[in-house]
Amino acid sequence: MAYIQWRRFNFFNKEVIESNATGKTFDMIKDANLQCCTCGRGFLIFGDDTGHIHIVNHNFQVQSFQAYRISVSHLFQVIQHNVLASIGIDEEGVNPVIKIWNMDKRDKSGDPFCSRIQAAIPNNLPSDVSAFSVLSNLSMMAAGFAQGSIVLYKGDVLKDRHGNKTIILETGQGGPVTGLSFRYGEKDSYLFATTHTTVLSYAVSDKYSKMHTLEDQGCPMFCTAISNSVLDNQFLVAASDAVYAYQPDSRGPCFAFDGDKVLARWYHGYLILVYKDKTRAGVSSSALRPTTEKNMLTIYDMNQKIIAYSHALPGVKDVLYEWGSIYVLTADNVLVCLQEIDIHSKLEVLFKKNHYSLAVNMAKNQNLGEEGLMEIFHQYGNHLYSKGDYDGAIHQYVKTIGHLEPSYVIRKFLDAQRIHNLTTYLQAMHEKGEANEDHTTLLLNCFTKLKDSENLNRFIMGPETKHKFDVETAIRVCRQAGYYEHALKLAEKHQKHTWYLKIQLENTKDYKQALAYIRKLPYEEAEINMKKYGKLLMKNVPAEATELLKALCTDYKPSNMPLVNEDDYESFGNVSNKHANVEEFIHIFVNNSERLVAFLQHIIKVEPQSSELVYNTLLELYLHQMTHPNTTSEERRRIEDQTLDLLKEFSSLDYDTDQALVLCQMHCFRPGILFLYESAALYQQILRYHMDHEAMGLVVETCRKHGSKDPSLWQQALTFFARQEDVKCEEHIMQVLTHGDKNNLLPPLLVIQLLSRSSTVSLSVIKDYILRRLQKETEEIDQHEKVIRQCQEDTKKMKEQIEELKTTATIFQVTKCSLCNHDLELPSVHFLCKHSFHQHCFESYSENDQECPVCAGENHKILEHMREQEQALLNNRNLYDQFSSQVRQSRDGFSIIADYFARGVFNKVTLVTESKVRGNSATANPFEASSGSNPFEDSGSLIDVSLQRELKMMQQANR
Repeated sequence: MAYIQWRRFNFFNKEVIESNATGKTFDMIKDANLQCCTCGRGFLIFGDDTGHIHIVNHNFQVQSFQAYRISVSHLFQVIQHNVLASIGIDEEGVNPVIKIWNMDKRDKSGDPFCSRIQAAIPNNLPSDVSAFSVLSNLSMMAAGFAQGSIVLYKGDVLKDRHGNKTIILETGQGGPVTGLSFRYGEKDSYLFATTHTTVLSYAVSDKYSKMHTLEDQGCPMFCTAISNSVLDNQFLVAASDAVYAYQPDSRGPCFAFDGDKVLARWYHGYLILVYKDKTRAGVSSSALRPTTEKNMLTIYDMNQKIIAYSHALPGVKDVLYEWGSIYVLTADNVLVCLQEIDIHSKLEVLFKKNHYSLAVNMAKNQNLGEEGLMEIFHQYGNHLYSKGDYDGAIHQYVKTIGHLEPSYVIRKFLDAQRIHNLTTYLQAMHEKGEANEDHTTLLLNCFTKLKDSENLNRFIMGPETKHKFDVETAIRVCRQAGYYEHALKLAEKHQKHTWYLKIQLENTKDYKQALAYIRKLPYEEAEINMKKYGKLLMKNVPAEATELLKALCTDYKPSNMPLVNEDDYESFGNVSNKHANVEEFIHIFVNNSERLVAFLQHIIKVEPQSSELVYNTLLELYLHQMTHPNTTSEERRRIEDQTLDLLKEFSSLDYDTDQALVLCQMHCFRPGILFLYESAALYQQILRYHMDHEAMGLVVETCRKHGSKDPSLWQQALTFFARQEDVKCEEHIMQVLTHGDKNNLLPPLLVIQLLSRSSTVSLSVIKDYILRRLQKETEEIDQHEKVIRQCQEDTKKMKEQIEELKTTATIFQVTKCSLCNHDLELPSVHFLCKHSFHQHCFESYSENDQECPVCAGENHKILEHMREQEQALLNNRNLYDQFSSQVRQSRDGFSIIADYFARGVFNKVTLVTESKVRGNSATANPFEASSGSNPFEDSGSLIDVSLQRELKMMQQANR
């Protein structure tokens, strides 16, 4: 498409940045010979022929630093990272140097930190750099040279690592590389390159960077750019006859923009071209664009296919885009700012020229969304309204429904002569579902004033898909007019349950019909309406309302399916799984306790796992009925039985019974109090309750019933009876002493101490108790002394045996082998345990030659038991807690302590090992025996293992 066919507009304002303006110091580099420039990250960056890099911020204040010793030729600002790449010369006659600057870090002098220095050398041959580009993710950079080569650097651009690769790409042309641009993709990345005679692409993601020739026609220097998504991220080449777009593997569309181009740039959907002055042109040797006395700068809007700006500027060096504006650098280092006007100004220009279709396209392409489009339709409607085309205006206003304030349009057409236009607009609002109740009311009034009964009936009673309106407003209007039947039919048709019930309950007063309607509703609707109208229905139809609440809270099913949507319920079975919260309906029965009792009884019967509040509420109602003065004795007994049954069921659910206990205490319900105490194992409270009421017999009965679970009850009962001064409790004391003595629960000393403080208890009361205790203890002492004497005799006998073994020779008179039971023959083996064996029998059955095979099994069991006992004592970390607990809970703590002493808990355990025992056994040498030697020569040093066991037992007895 030739550019002469594109409409021309002036969508940019031109402003020259004055260098001597207040606060602006751009004049610091006005006289510098700028060689290159770039932009991004909120800065304009320039490089000059002295090796300085100048950074200009949004206030046009300049910060400079010495980047090279001689000059800077190329700059590239990475947009996604605050990284600046530059190429310059540090020494004469030496190849250019690439330097990577981390703009977020500073060196000691405060200048940007140079993180990498790379020599730009193609094939070890000196050559000037003609093009330069860096990939946005900092994984690659490329430099094109005047002799036609391209050097591709792969790896982290910020770091000069040994793993980075340098690849030489040949263009196959002798001329310089005029342009380089990377195209980054998630899977593949490409490098586009141009010379004066060709356009190339390289698949740089591949290992060998395969080259693909796209065109045998190139472009001059600085006439390439990469587009964005507007042109599918294509590579743009500005030739003399047109601008060509390229994909990595083919050529795309072209734009016939005639003229000799000296510069091409792409910024946010705009293609910026700088043309040569056809009358006069001069060439410069600097790295920036060739300068002329005057250039034509044209900005093409590639979205709208229009020329957004075109103007002649003197000597354009380069074009930058930053801070939302385009900056043009001229030959005398003057910055010209081209500020794009806002979209509303653009639309205003288009409106003046009646280009509404173009305005719509511009609003869509510039992402103004629906709001921008609606503004266009709004302006168009205003234009037609001003011309008197009311039908056309209302057609445009209808398009703005949902965005433009309806009152703006409604006010314009409130005149009676244009009421038909207003009706059209209101009907469209209802069809789009944007009308509110006021609009519905206004539309109904319009129908009334127009006496359009046909449209009124069609609007109200027509299919829902034909007219979308606020049904509630229509119902309200009919209700206000007194047409209750019409309002009820409309509410029932559209399932406006709230309005239906409101009319039935507040206007027609038909409570049974309202309750029947609720019974047809789905579960959720029925629950909501019963919460709302439950008190009113309970007041007028209590029986029916109670039955409905029972169903809602247990197993609700709608009585009629037409009011149940299929989307809500697939079958009746799904409804039965839903239950309302009983607690939310208790307040409805505030003035009808009898119905509340029946309701809660039904709930507990159907749902035993009901909440604590349900049980406590029903319990309170029972207790209130029992204490009511009009309640007869027969009814009181029946209610008392029901209350106890309720408490039993309640306590079986492991709920907190504190509130129930408080209620029973408030109403002095003795059976309930005692039951709750007993179910909670509060035996102390039961005893205290009987003590407070001076029920002496019940005190003893409580001790008999629960004394085994809590032995301290006997002591508390004895203490209670001992403190009674006015009442004689000798009989009860004797009962306590008798039962306590049987179970050994009352120590005699404690009994004497407690009863000695009573002034009413005589010695005769505890005489029998003391005699029984003394007799019992005497018997225990005699039994213990008998055991002691027996242990002493056994110990003495054991010591005599030990002494005899140590001082007297042992005579073996066994004639039978203990294994085979044949006559004993030499060679033979004898043990101090009185067991003798044939030599061959001993060797066949014995596991070792130092142990009696007959006694070995029993000895091993004893040793293993001792090891286990020692290990258990060592590993039992909670031994102290166990010992203390047993002593506190035992009726006879001294026996527990004695048992622990007997088990050796308080002694250091010494384990008798097998090696010690084996050293006490002997095996007779059969050869020495056959030669006449004495087989019992070393019998004085033999100690049988069984004797060790007996000694151990004696030691335990002595302990």
